[in-house]
Amino acid sequence: MATFTGGQLVARMLQAEGIRHVFTLSGLHVAPIYAGCAELGIQLVDTRHEQAAAHAADAYARLTRGPGVAVVTAGPGVTDAVTGVANAHAANVPLLLIGGAAPTFNQSRGALQEMEQVDLFLRITKWADRIPSPELIPAYLAKAFRIMTTGRPGPVFLEIAWDVLSNGVEDPKLPTGYRTEARCAGDPAYVDRAARAIAEARHPAVIAGSSIWWDDAAEALRRLAEKAQMPVFLNGAGRGCLPPDHPCFFQHTRKDALAEADVVVGVGTPLDFRLGYGEAFREDARLIQIDVDPGEIGRNRAVEIGIVGNARLVLEQIEAALGNTPDRSDFLRELRRREEKKREKLAAYEATPGAPIHHSRLARVVSDFANRGDPMFVADGGNWVAMAAKTIELRQPGRWLDPGPLGCLGVGAPFAIAAKLLHPERQVWVIQGDGSFGLNGFDYDTAVRFGLPMVIVVGNDAAWGQIRLPQVALFGEERSPATRLAPTRYDLVVEALGGHGELVTEPDQILPALERAAASGKVACVNVMLDPEAPMKSGMMGYAV
Repeated sequence: MATFTGGQLVARMLQAEGIRHVFTLSGLHVAPIYAGCAELGIQLVDTRHEQAAAHAADAYARLTRGPGVAVVTAGPGVTDAVTGVANAHAANVPLLLIGGAAPTFNQSRGALQEMEQVDLFLRITKWADRIPSPELIPAYLAKAFRIMTTGRPGPVFLEIAWDVLSNGVEDPKLPTGYRTEARCAGDPAYVDRAARAIAEARHPAVIAGSSIWWDDAAEALRRLAEKAQMPVFLNGAGRGCLPPDHPCFFQHTRKDALAEADVVVGVGTPLDFRLGYGEAFREDARLIQIDVDPGEIGRNRAVEIGIVGNARLVLEQIEAALGNTPDRSDFLRELRRREEKKREKLAAYEATPGAPIHHSRLARVVSDFANRGDPMFVADGGNWVAMAAKTIELRQPGRWLDPGPLGCLGVGAPFAIAAKLLHPERQVWVIQGDGSFGLNGFDYDTAVRFGLPMVIVVGNDAAWGQIRLPQVALFGEERSPATRLAPTRYDLVVEALGGHGELVTEPDQILPALERAAASGKVACVNVMLDPEAPMKSGMMGYAV
């Protein structure tokens, strides 16, 4: 009979789930997992910080619409990964974090890096536990994958001690059929009510979020919007699910349209700060909320029609049930007129001459140049990201990665690493704040080591701009400490790591620098000195939500 170590069993369960990459930072506590993965051809991608490993696994999950896996050593390895798990929890991402631990026979004796780990994750995961013996590894991992991916997705933490990973199991049987990929359709009675409400509306609007991507619902959303002649606004991972030239897609009139709509269809978009906790809509608006999690429906705002189900299936159901609707072409034309007026105002900022460079001027050049190909954008920062998001055009689904509602900085390098591993044919663009660069910027070394070319566009205002500007406005310059940074040469930092660097101080330098960076075939940093006052002067303070 064949004998397999616990580490080999972990690797075999990962292989059965189709996991091709595992993100980690070297640690002896989890070395048996490394050995098992090496045997099966699962690539270990070792980062420079465990937070980056967790973030990279998060992005891997988002882009594959399946589980992402990070493996970290005990103690500080686990605590370093907590922020990445918290971010995945807030963004509803099926991330599995496996943490090593001291041998069970030395626990509670003061072993190296020993600490209570499971309790750290109880409030930021769907499940956290420790595996007590090697023969239970397959069953625990089966449960982990089932919990992570069903209902509202989310992270899981499993602790596995050294001896549990090292000891052998004779002739183990790996579980099969332990989870379903079936999706729930909506209650037909509620679907019919939603269809009637949309048909009766004078000025309906759709706000669609991340579940459009997770549930592969872009086509269903397009068909329903066209049939009902409804304007669509996208946020989160839903960005790009309608092309920028689609007649039902609107971007710059969201505040106006949602405040005026008599029927609002919210699809996979929590009524959180991004929608004013439900106050973004007028008081008498009829709200249709579609979400896979029944606990999300009606949070912060009364909902007339709450439908629990998969976004694609529910949207298809509503389209099928939708009868004749009034001609809303005049409504869409008026909204488009307002959209173009706001777009013209933004275009003026995108053409701002002189130095220091306006954020919108930089964003326009990046968008136009990047979209010559099939770009992937990773957003990691404050004002530069928020302003770039108003300009950058997304022409396909799944081409925008941002941290999500936790607003976690430091996702830039790790998200980009996962994106490039999964899609080496795409040019990856990191829209990076100078502040956020400091959190996981050393993981551009990881990208260099693994041969993952990408372009990092650092918007450098030498400050924590999104914090500094309102803090100075509220309290004055003298009472706004801890908000300034140095005008650091991040381009030289990336050069020192083995990449390509460009410094840009004038608008006419932007395009040539981007061209050289993209052509370098390396991890390339274009460090652009921005006008620190531009967000306030342009009235574009905010978040890329």
